[in-house]
Amino acid sequence: MKPINRRSFSQLASLAAVGMAWPGGDLLAAPDAAAKRTEQRGFAKGFLWGSATASYQVEGAVHEDGRGTSIWDTFSHTPGKTFHGDTGDVATDSYHRYGEDIALMKAIGLRGCRFSIAWPRIFPNGAGQPNQRGIDHYRRFAEALREAGIEPFCTLYHWDLPQVQQDKGGWQNRATAQAFADYAGYTAGKLGDVIENWMTMNEMRSFIEIGYGRGEHAPGLKLGRKDLAQARHHAVLGHGLAVQAIRAAAPGAKVGSAESCDSVIPAFNAAEHIAAARKAFVEENAAYLTVMHTGRYTEGYLAKLGADAPVFTPEELKTIATPTDFQGLNIYSGAYVRAAASDSGYDILSKPASYPHMASPWIHIAPEALYWGPRFAAEELRIRNIYVTENGCSSADTVAADGEVYDTDRVMYLQAYLTQLQRGVQEGVPVRGYFLWSLLDNYEWADGYSKRFGITYVDFATQKRTLKLSAKFYRNTIAQQVL
Repeated sequence: MKPINRRSFSQLASLAAVGMAWPGGDLLAAPDAAAKRTEQRGFAKGFLWGSATASYQVEGAVHEDGRGTSIWDTFSHTPGKTFHGDTGDVATDSYHRYGEDIALMKAIGLRGCRFSIAWPRIFPNGAGQPNQRGIDHYRRFAEALREAGIEPFCTLYHWDLPQVQQDKGGWQNRATAQAFADYAGYTAGKLGDVIENWMTMNEMRSFIEIGYGRGEHAPGLKLGRKDLAQARHHAVLGHGLAVQAIRAAAPGAKVGSAESCDSVIPAFNAAEHIAAARKAFVEENAAYLTVMHTGRYTEGYLAKLGADAPVFTPEELKTIATPTDFQGLNIYSGAYVRAAASDSGYDILSKPASYPHMASPWIHIAPEALYWGPRFAAEELRIRNIYVTENGCSSADTVAADGEVYDTDRVMYLQAYLTQLQRGVQEGVPVRGYFLWSLLDNYEWADGYSKRFGITYVDFATQKRTLKLSAKFYRNTIAQQVL
């Protein structure tokens, strides 16, 4: 054994005594200094920890209690549209098993639950006669959450448009924006006493671009540039009209949305790349987040579309930018940006074939996205209250011989991302809470049941739920308030 260098050991001990960092320093640091450092790198006591799900992905019971048909019922039952023809007819049966799911949330230590209401459960025909049984179900669910000490955060549209509305043109039709606002106002008016926090829509970017542009999600359309741009405009207009309707129906409500954030990351931390990433954030989010918070489409966005730009009025832009109380950001991955001598001032870098990703190939591992996305949203769009409303990943989960699910890759992903979120919060980025996607393995849209996103394993044959290693990691993070 090599003799200890007494002088070196003494110097290290001195450093530890004043709380300076060195390898292994926490073991020798004075207790108060170590506690102070833990407090500095942790999350604030009021930080809200939650999980997220969506109605069509978990509820099942598609023919019960007066629910109407949604575009996802139609799409998933169309041969060739989803993996193995999977549908959300049963999903995780959470319509009946929500008590079991709430018990899981409580066991993990969650204080917030983000869920969505199925529009066809409230208005089976999209508008007209409301369905009281739908309202009653969500009231029972919200009350059960509150009894468990969990705050409900309700999303009014998570992609299950009533098929009747789609038959009238869906989001290509401006009337859908008004129908959505009417549904939102009615629902908030009926449930505003048990639900305080409301989100109008989830990921307009996704349901428009993938559902109306690429045809890979419901309703499975491939619109041309002009029609697609107009559908985008109707979606953000529907958001603005809904904010106004919710406020009128439930004056005490807190209102926002959950939007897919095109989270751009500087290629590396050089001033020119950070400046380029700022420009890219505003421009790459032009059709959704940017117009929602600035009341204008960027010149770059309109110029790129040219004659295919959407038709709109100044009054509509004002409605779209109706002030909100918070903004939810859904962040899974990110794009790297470098400064460029071009009109835009930036280039988005292509990822090499070797770039690491999770089980879903679109989830490229980019933890810094959870730092730069919220930071740019706060600094460039002046958003003062942010929630990370979705973050998580798929994994090739299997049940081990001992009955446990050791999803170490998901733990790696979550720990890396939350470390970057923690970095931003410590620097003053106004993130108030985090909703992990997802509480349960569920119906993953066109991927059916082939991709598992939950921190709870679901045996879809028996509906047995098993907390994974990632759920235990999340529980520990919440309890300790530090990674």
